[in-house]
Amino acid sequence: MNEPVRSFEVVVVGGGAAGLAGALALARARRSVLVIDAGEPRNAPAAGVHAYLGMEGIPPADLVAKGRQEVASYGGVVESGRVVAVRRIDQGFVVECEDGAVVAAQRLLVTTGLVDELPDISGLAEHWGSGVLHCPYCHGWEVRDQPLAVVASGPVAVHASLLWRQWSDQVTLFAHPGTGLGEVERQKLAARGITVIDSPVRAVESGPGGVSGVRTQDGAVVAVNAVVVPTLMRSRSELLVDLGLEVSEQWMGEHLMGTYVESDPMGATAVPGVWVAGNVTSVSEQVIGAAAAGNKAGAMINADLVMAEAEQALARAGQDEQVVQVEPVW
Repeated sequence: MNEPVRSFEVVVVGGGAAGLAGALALARARRSVLVIDAGEPRNAPAAGVHAYLGMEGIPPADLVAKGRQEVASYGGVVESGRVVAVRRIDQGFVVECEDGAVVAAQRLLVTTGLVDELPDISGLAEHWGSGVLHCPYCHGWEVRDQPLAVVASGPVAVHASLLWRQWSDQVTLFAHPGTGLGEVERQKLAARGITVIDSPVRAVESGPGGVSGVRTQDGAVVAVNAVVVPTLMRSRSELLVDLGLEVSEQWMGEHLMGTYVESDPMGATAVPGVWVAGNVTSVSEQVIGAAAAGNKAGAMINADLVMAEAEQALARAGQDEQVVQVEPVW
């Protein structure tokens, strides 16, 4: 196994909003910090980042580029690469990359995010992030007043339909078998002008301008401009599991929403020296929230290092005092 050839006080695994915000806080605290980013952001298909104060509508790649420049301007290092293993050593951690690079770190900040697992519907993946959406706060304004299809099952169906109704009065819910829509739920949807079609979606139809409709199981085609779909939001937690952390499940009633790694409000995990931020620990976090979480985690990591350094300095002072002490001669 290769030995570390470089050493940093903090290594950040993941270079999205959370990771770069954490690295920025650490670099400004005069810490040596390395960000290793695999270049697979969750929001890559989106045209813009929304509800991010001061950055409204900025393309995701531009936000990352700007963040990288800011981290570098304070002495932080940002590199492209994929971390494949992390192991603990007496002085901290060893981080191993796919290209063979090995670095040592006193502390780790893991911001690897999550992966959206889509339902098995033809044409869905091709339009993910453009005409196929999941978050109204991220994309609702862009499809306002347009005909929308909600593809959902279980308790998410009614919740999603009512939520997206805020942005459009042309919402149609396509109910899958077992959705379990009761009379009260149907009345509530009808009261808000939401149409219910009791036939699951088989395929997403598209044209030159993108999504044009959905085809149901019985062959009918319903014209819509966008499709709302629930995803299974699975955290990229493999490295954290290797360190001994467990992955928890987030449920909404009987519906599994996703998985996440638990942490305290500042991002500290149950493993000393390891922090998390962003979607790896919070499935519903938007970009601005992920950046805020990264900033907090970075500050807490610096505080943790400060206290450790104070303890080390105290121990050294005690040793020096013992060395220079001279026994009196009587």
